[in-house]
Amino acid sequence: MSATIVIVEDEEDLLELLEYTLGKKGHETIGFLNTKGVVQLLEEEDVDLLIMDRNLPGVEGSEFVKELREDGFDLPVIFLSAKDKDEDILEGFDRGGDDYITKPFNMQELLVRVQAVLRRTSKKLSQAKLSHRDIVLDKETRELKVNGKVIDVTKLEFDLLWEFVANKNSVLDRDYLLENVWHDTQSYQYKTVNVAINRLKEKIDPDKTKEYIQTVRGVGYKICC
Repeated sequence: MSATIVIVEDEEDLLELLEYTLGKKGHETIGFLNTKGVVQLLEEEDVDLLIMDRNLPGVEGSEFVKELREDGFDLPVIFLSAKDKDEDILEGFDRGGDDYITKPFNMQELLVRVQAVLRRTSKKLSQAKLSHRDIVLDKETRELKVNGKVIDVTKLEFDLLWEFVANKNSVLDRDYLLENVWHDTQSYQYKTVNVAINRLKEKIDPDKTKEYIQTVRGVGYKICC
């Protein structure tokens, strides 16, 4: 089971070792020495797991995770920390951790626990949340955020954008959209798709500067990178 894993660890040697070890297991790793830039990455990329130290410069790791939870991020989190008292571990779980590993630790144990968390959460993650660039879609709450701002959209518009992000490497023709968003290829015309997409584009890009959705002449539409 390969995954995209973000690691926040201020000990550079340990960070490099974690990236190397997880990379050898087929995972894509993105390392940070502090929390700067982490939220932006989580908003723009599909991340399967966050491994988080607690003793970090500028912000305590479990406080940072608590804020992520409050902002609606539900990706799994494993704390990797020298804080090893019972109350520290309980605090980590209370603030949104899915697992807690104390330092010093056995690397093989970490790998096993990473796989266990991924196995337990991968299905839920694949269904609940999608992101692309600065767009974040939460299917459980039906909430759409663009650049951190909640955008009011209809159920149809949400489902339409979800379909584009879920198939962000493909051009979607109108027949496909009628079948998978409207669930009816008989009662609606292509004009219905065009109008809905234009309305959606107006809501997510009112200044017409980001060009999220591109028309592919004679074929259909695609979401832009």
